[in-house]
Amino acid sequence: MKQQNPLSQSIRKQREKLAEMFELLFRHLAEACAHVWNDRENLNQVLLVELEKMPHCKFLYAMNPNAVQISDNISHDGLITSDFGRDRSPRPYIREVGPGTGFLLSQAYISLRAKRPSLTAIQVVTDNNGAILGYIGADFDLRDLPLTRHLYDEPRHWRQIKGDPSIRGTVFHQTRFESAMDLQIDTVNGVVEALMVDHGGFHLKMHFSSSRGVLWLMDEPYRYRLLDLEALTDPNTCLAYPKRPYPTDAMIPPDKIRPIFEGFKKLRFQDEMLYLRAGTLNIFNGIIGLTFSCDGSHYVPYDEFLDPDSVFWMDDAEPGI
Repeated sequence: MKQQNPLSQSIRKQREKLAEMFELLFRHLAEACAHVWNDRENLNQVLLVELEKMPHCKFLYAMNPNAVQISDNISHDGLITSDFGRDRSPRPYIREVGPGTGFLLSQAYISLRAKRPSLTAIQVVTDNNGAILGYIGADFDLRDLPLTRHLYDEPRHWRQIKGDPSIRGTVFHQTRFESAMDLQIDTVNGVVEALMVDHGGFHLKMHFSSSRGVLWLMDEPYRYRLLDLEALTDPNTCLAYPKRPYPTDAMIPPDKIRPIFEGFKKLRFQDEMLYLRAGTLNIFNGIIGLTFSCDGSHYVPYDEFLDPDSVFWMDDAEPGI
């Protein structure tokens, strides 16, 4: 079985908690609705009462076995009568219902009205003999759900993402154009190393082909600084940023910052067709981002990037093709 990545694992756990929270409630709701299933007015009243037990639910409604609505839309603001008779069979949550379904928590989707990430709980309603009368549907806006919202941990392994096929298809017909940054790369590396190690920089993206950098600082993590070539080649730029100690919880040690920039330089100049266009460094997650002339991208743990014997540096490795 293929192992799930951390993001998928986090999503799965959240869905399991939601299903555990709702399943018993919807089973009781189905039993209450079954007694008044063919009476629109009484069905609406039962749904109104039950909705009060679901403060996070946006809409509650009943459907026949063909997914045609036989109740009004029940909301915390009252009844929406215009949805009576609505055919919901084309909606993604109905397509997930299959044989043997009792309670189902749909995959998230974009709602038709609010255009918001949403999900729907579906509960099968049966009579005393087990025959299917229809379904109860409950719509939830994802932002309203009582989730734990724990952040997942970004995986620390080499990942490759292929880029635009039209660019990859012409990569062997192009050559690197020497940018202004290329001509002063050693000076640039000295300036950006100081900004990262001594002045609170924690995330930096270098655009070698367009001779610019984008810097995020711990003092103002929600605003970035755009550094043009003049700023990147002038050591006086460091005077514009306060001195800050290197964070002790950074994953990348400060003495590894310069070798990483030297690795960028090597990838920029080692091949005239397959060359580095942009490099990204984040000291807290320890990941190096690389985008090549073929538009392919790599995300590499810093220690693997700095290891000359790693697979990444093998002569026959093709960056992003």
